[in-house]
Amino acid sequence: MKCIAITGTTGFVGQNLVPYLKKSGFRIKSISRETLNNLEVDLVAADAVIHLAGKAHDLKKHVNPDEYYKVNFELTKHLYNSFLTSKASKFIFISSVKAAADEICGILDEDVKPNPLSDYGKSKLMAEEYIKSQTLPIGKSYYILRPCMIHGPGNKGNLNLLFKVVQKGLPYPLAAFHNERSFLSVSNLNLVLGSFLTDHIDCGIYNIADDQSLSTNDVVLIIGEALGFKSKLWKLNPTLVFAFAKLSGFLQLPLTPERLIKLTESYVVSNEKVKRALKITSFPTSSKEGLIETIISFKKS
Repeated sequence: MKCIAITGTTGFVGQNLVPYLKKSGFRIKSISRETLNNLEVDLVAADAVIHLAGKAHDLKKHVNPDEYYKVNFELTKHLYNSFLTSKASKFIFISSVKAAADEICGILDEDVKPNPLSDYGKSKLMAEEYIKSQTLPIGKSYYILRPCMIHGPGNKGNLNLLFKVVQKGLPYPLAAFHNERSFLSVSNLNLVLGSFLTDHIDCGIYNIADDQSLSTNDVVLIIGEALGFKSKLWKLNPTLVFAFAKLSGFLQLPLTPERLIKLTESYVVSNEKVKRALKITSFPTSSKEGLIETIISFKKS
């Protein structure tokens, strides 16, 4: 039985991943934030490391920018240095598509030249570049995974906001915006992580996304379907919506300009490279199936 050292086990992804790996026969060693701050992280007996912990992107801009670099870069650097001198053979870093680009035109793949604009994306990219720059001892591998928006039981954020709007029977007012977004079911992410732990896969960067992209309007309709009724879509004038979002941001109301962009922008991510690496043609969970599972978990909570 292999022992996997994991940071961020109490987070959304960690709470879904740990039971999945235990069911697959792995032993889990949880690494706390306090442990990460030690001079040397104890990786004794660990066969692999999965680094989930990080400072999430704060759309409300309440986070001090320095916090992103301290957590997403410095702690990753510290943990990776401990990995290099340990007996563990694999290091998996959960980065983000935002390390490549905050905005994209077309479909994002791994060949794009990174140009993040936010401190969140820049800090993730710095961690990636540090990992790639270090000499890798024989027998060790690193994997940098760039997931897009992850959904599943325990998820929070914009998906939860949409759920609350639809659940209350309120019309979704942004239907005039046409977009396409990639999502990632946490069950598909679990599959990827489990496979990277057991299979022989080349080191490198891998985008992780479900096979299908969806518009936000699609997501609203799926939420209504999971709740047992048809969602209401309103096509308000986009100019008026942007003006309201600016006022909302000033008054600290939910629909800030940043959140409006998040809900209406297009962001499609290619998952072809990771599927080739795993020798699969499709992921088992579709975007719609994963979203319905997420909404059902919201209903239960």
